[in-house]
Amino acid sequence: MTAFIIQRALTSVLVVFGVSVVTFFLTFLSGDPAELMLPTGATPEQMAQFRREWGFDAPIYVQYGRFLGRALQGDLGVSLRHGQPALPLIAERLPATLQLTVTAMLLAIALAVPLGVVSATRRGGPIDLLAMGVALAGQAVPNFWLAIMMILLFAVALGWLPTSGRGGWEHVVLPAVAIAINLMALLTRLVRSTMLEVLSEDYVRTARAKGLGELVVLVRHALRNAMIPLVTVIGLQFGYILGGAVVIETVFTWPGVGLFTIQAITNRDYPVVQAAVMILATAVVSINLVVDLLYAYLDPRIRVRA
Repeated sequence: MTAFIIQRALTSVLVVFGVSVVTFFLTFLSGDPAELMLPTGATPEQMAQFRREWGFDAPIYVQYGRFLGRALQGDLGVSLRHGQPALPLIAERLPATLQLTVTAMLLAIALAVPLGVVSATRRGGPIDLLAMGVALAGQAVPNFWLAIMMILLFAVALGWLPTSGRGGWEHVVLPAVAIAINLMALLTRLVRSTMLEVLSEDYVRTARAKGLGELVVLVRHALRNAMIPLVTVIGLQFGYILGGAVVIETVFTWPGVGLFTIQAITNRDYPVVQAAVMILATAVVSINLVVDLLYAYLDPRIRVRA
């Protein structure tokens, strides 16, 4: 188990390093920050001074070396727009993104697990067909389109919920649902297919032959074993929606890391963009590492093969 943990940890470090390289070099393809930050009509001398003060006059590989050295010490640079360290600016907005992501994840799980189990136990029936139809529609509809339609219906037409911003529970309903629908559809299909496979196993038939109740068989024997692939997908999808909530945060003007990153990209605020991507990438890699370890704990065959 120790060798498995070390192997996964080293892989995670390499992934974060690769993300830092790609992010740093790609951000400079969008243009010169001096042309955006300085007022119109700035002289070449002023632009040269700006580049010199912020370190943009050095070769890009030298700039990356400086960035990596500071990052190892917890310094991800200073925002060109705000004049403050980028890391605290991202940290201020991270709770909003986590609130939205965790709420969407819990909502999707709460809907998908019972719906998938019922669909599997009623295979071919009306409930199964309805559940699979809902799941198919949930995966087919783009979340940004769904978000706009929900705003028009529940916020504009009916006036039940606010259109944007972050405040009480009513502010989180629409963006969380917009994210959760697609994830719920995926998890429902996964739970159904996994439960169908597990329900055909010998130990499930043995449990029923012993006279155990159907609810006990489903929860203690079938669902417990069906949770292994579900845990993996939930972990991977959590990392996906954590980094992919950018669109939803933009639609609902949700003050999270995603919206702040979009604004930084527009302003060519390179340190903020790099800091945001690094933090989100580290979070996604860390979640995947935890999922790997949890998967190995649930199924010892994984770590034996490794």
